[in-house]
Formats: sequence, C-alpha cells, structure tokens
Amino acid sequence: MDLTVLNLAMPAISTELKPSASQLLWIIDIYGFLVAGFLITMGTLGDRIGRRRLLLVGAAAFGAASLLAAFAESAEALIAMRALLGVAGATVAPSTMSLIRNMFHDAHERQFAIGLWIASYSAGAAIGPLVGGVLLQFFDWGAVFLVAVPVMALVLLLGPALLPEYRDPGAGRVDPASVVLSLGAVLAVVYALKHLAEYGIRWPALAIGAAGLALGVAFVRRQRGLAYPLLDLRLFRSAAFSAAITAYGLTSLAMMGVYIFIAQYLQLVRGLSPLEAGFATLPWALAFIAGSLAAPRLARRVPRVALLAWSLAFSALGFLLLVATPGPYGLAVMIAGAVVMSLGMAPVIAIGNEMMITTAPPERAGAASALAETAAEFSGAAGIALFGSLGTVVYAWALARAWPAGLPTETAEAALATLGGAAAAAEAIGGPAGAALQAAAREAFTLAMQVAAVAGALIVLLACALTVRILGRGKARASAAQADAGASAE
Repeated sequence: MDLTVLNLAMPAISTELKPSASQLLWIIDIYGFLVAGFLITMGTLGDRIGRRRLLLVGAAAFGAASLLAAFAESAEALIAMRALLGVAGATVAPSTMSLIRNMFHDAHERQFAIGLWIASYSAGAAIGPLVGGVLLQFFDWGAVFLVAVPVMALVLLLGPALLPEYRDPGAGRVDPASVVLSLGAVLAVVYALKHLAEYGIRWPALAIGAAGLALGVAFVRRQRGLAYPLLDLRLFRSAAFSAAITAYGLTSLAMMGVYIFIAQYLQLVRGLSPLEAGFATLPWALAFIAGSLAAPRLARRVPRVALLAWSLAFSALGFLLLVATPGPYGLAVMIAGAVVMSLGMAPVIAIGNEMMITTAPPERAGAASALAETAAEFSGAAGIALFGSLGTVVYAWALARAWPAGLPTETAEAALATLGGAAAAAEAIGGPAGAALQAAAREAFTLAMQVAAVAGALIVLLACALTVRILGRGKARASAAQADAGASAE
C-alpha cells in the first residue's frame, strides 16, 4: 500500500511542497533504492540478533517515519523520511518470511502460509489506490502516510505475544565491509537501471552501473573468505534454490517490464481515468491472490518441477494474449491476459519462495529470504530499464514511419520520445492534424507494448526451460550420490 498510494498523492505533494524535478524523483525512488540496498544486510542481521526483534524494531521505525512524513514541511524532510521508511521496510520481508520458516514445520502448512504471505502483497497493491483515492478525497496528502501507523502499532502490540523468536546460535558478527560493499553494489546498479529506463543510454549512468557491478564482484569474493558471510554462496549449491531464484527473478523481470506498458496503455491509449485504470487492474491483483492461495493445494498433487514448468508456460500464454489488445474488445482481452499472467506467476512466486527458504538451513532462512527479495528488486528494475528501452525504440520507429504529413518538425522530438509528449503536442496542434498525430502515436505505442509482451513471453519460457534443466541436473546428481552411497555400503 505504501508504494501504490504515494503515486496518487504526488500532485498534491507537488503543489504544497513545490519540490524540484530532481527532488520529485527522489521522493518516489529513494524508498525502493534503500529497500533493495538493505535487504541482504537485514536478512543476515535478523539471523544474528533475532528475527522477531528485528521486525519489531523495523515496525517501530516504519511507524515513526510514516508519522513524520505525514507532517513534513519541505521536500528535503519528506525525502529523508522516505529514506528511513526504506531502511525500515527492508526488515519486513526477510523477518516475516524467515519466521514462517520456523513457525510451520509441516510442509503443507508452510506452503499455505507463504501463499498467504505472497497474497498480502497483491491485496495491498489492489486496495492501495482505492484507499488512497478515498483518503485524498477528504484529507490532505499526509493521510496516505498515516495509514501505516495503526498497522505498525498492531505489529508492536501483538508481535511479542504471537510471534516466536529465532536466531542463529552460531552466528558471528556482521562484517561491516560486506555491508558497505553490498549496499554500494545494489544502490549503484538499481540507480543505473532506473536512470537508463527514464533517460535512455547515458554515459554517467553506465559508469555508475559498471562501478556497482565491480563492487558486487568484490562483495562476492569477500564472502568466500568469511566464516560467517553476509551472503552464503553455498545456498546456490542446491538445485532447488538455484531453480527457484532463477524462475522468480526472470518472472519479476518480465512482469515489471510489461506492466509499465499496461499502466500507460489504459490511460493514454484507452482513455481511462486513473480510478478507472485502477479498477481495470483489480482483476489482475485478485487473480494473483487466488493463484497464491491455490498454489499450496496444487503442490500437494503435482511435483514441484512440473508445477513450476506448467505455471510458467501458462503465464507465457497470458503475455501473448496482450498482443491481441487492438480492436473493439481490446480492453477485455488485456484484462483476460493479465489475469492469465497472474494465475501463472503466483504459483511460481509462492512455491519458489517456499523452495528457497526450505532448502536453506534454518539458521540462514533470513539471509535466503533477503536474497530472494533482492533478486526480485534487481529483476524488476532491470525489466523496467530493458523493456522501457525496447519500447522506446519501437515506439519512435513506428511513429516516425507513420508521421502525419504537414506537421511542424519542432513537435517531433517530444512526440517521438513518449506517448505523453505526443499527446501534449497533439493537443497543442489541435484540429485534424492533432487528431492524426494522436492516433498515430497510440498505434505506435500499442505496437511497442505488443513487442514487449512477446519479449516477456520469451523470457518466461526461458525461465521454464532453465528451471526444468536445473532441477533435472539436481535430481540426476542426487541419484548418482545415492548410487555411490549404496555401492560404498555394499
């Protein structure tokens, strides 16, 4: 909810706090940057000091930062509070997921609990715009931050009574150099990906991304020599862990890459209002909830490798349905495609997360959960950057080919850059020429979305092939090891 309601409040924030263009971007992005940057650190910290304790500390910090953000009187203060919210938010996913690992020892119960955990994300995303819209109808923009305060108060009130504590009794101290390296690597790479997605290929962004990759290499090398590493590379020796994180990461990449087109298509091509667009995406979120809750039942009847493979193939069908969006029934086809995508992706994410934390040793469940969420953050940012760049190229090419004759050339740069720029140029031109530009731009953007949908389908099918291959190799190694053990016993 905290991620989705802020977008609705941005116009009011812009009017009251008058942030610069750069400050506006930081208000939106700083939260996600610091969540991604601190996930690995918080996962390992929870294993060391106690997962319940970390969750309660994070909840207290999140509630306090939300309260301060609601009454921020300057853009700088709001950015600072959003940064603190990001650090506090990074405690939630690894703490809650790893607590589930230790609370539910029965495999079926644990799968269902993780299904509920995954579904809660979709529920928050679904009701966030609706709650935000109601609040902004009657209250100031600060109300969207106050929603989190009673929720965090409940966590602090009920957590000590309902949640068991767990920590790794053999944990060593957290390595400060590893924290700095991981934070620098994640922040630099995510920043570069977001910058490339927004502004295209720029050398400063490429340099920052390269520096982040170099820090990442240094981080991985350092982990190999530590007795208690921040990132336990031995997790990747498990075929189940490697297959699950591969499927999760590639699915997140495809999903986020295509979603940025859907949001714009609904409003700028179909002409829906923000509230109507929110209702149009509601079936997607509800389907994700249904898929997350159905995944544990399916896992009882279908082997994991088959469940992941068929789910990925089914979600690829949803991507391909988006290709059929032009036409009088395009909106219905898009909603149907999004529902199929969600129903296919939900078991991948639910069962994938369960596989990752189950195959990890219980004392490293927090680190495993944090690694899964970091992969999702990376993949989501990469999907936005890669698909956004691909879509920009296709859109500009298609619009240039269909450029209406007689239009002033000074409008071309803005119109060829984005669909929003084309809409503004068409409105300024007016008349039949403006209408022709608007129609050509909408067709060009629809083509870009179709290309992105095909690319998403191919990535999901690649995830399917890799998952089957990795799990197949793991099964073959396990069979070989059992045969060797039997031969030695004889």
